[in-house]
Amino acid sequence: MSRQPQPQTARTVRSSSLPVSPTSPTSQYTSRSDSKGALDSGSPEANTEDDKTEEDMPMPKNYLWLTIVSCFCPAYPINIVALVFSIMSLNSYNDGDYEGAKRLGRNAKWVAIASIIIGLIIIGVSCAVHFARNP
Repeated sequence: MSRQPQPQTARTVRSSSLPVSPTSPTSQYTSRSDSKGALDSGSPEANTEDDKTEEDMPMPKNYLWLTIVSCFCPAYPINIVALVFSIMSLNSYNDGDYEGAKRLGRNAKWVAIASIIIGLIIIGVSCAVHFARNP
């Protein structure tokens, strides 16, 4: 019982992502299984920089240490806002919003710096007023 090979009629599709050689007319077409194989995640052609997941991204700075230091300055409404921005940055990263975490971390940094500067000015003014009154 010898079996004769049956000619296979493969359904072909034109793939614009594959290189086309002008010398080979059959290289213009590829079978559906070949085009699906190039789209598999294990294929090196499918791995691009745009396919990075949020888990692969490094955690952006949330400046929590700076906002905690700013809480010791006497600019209380401002340094509480910096602390809230810092915690919101951490929560945004945990929720998968990488760009939002970066933005909130930058806001926390600048508000904490402003809080420290305002706190130092308040300390300086209060010391100047105290020592000016008591000769």
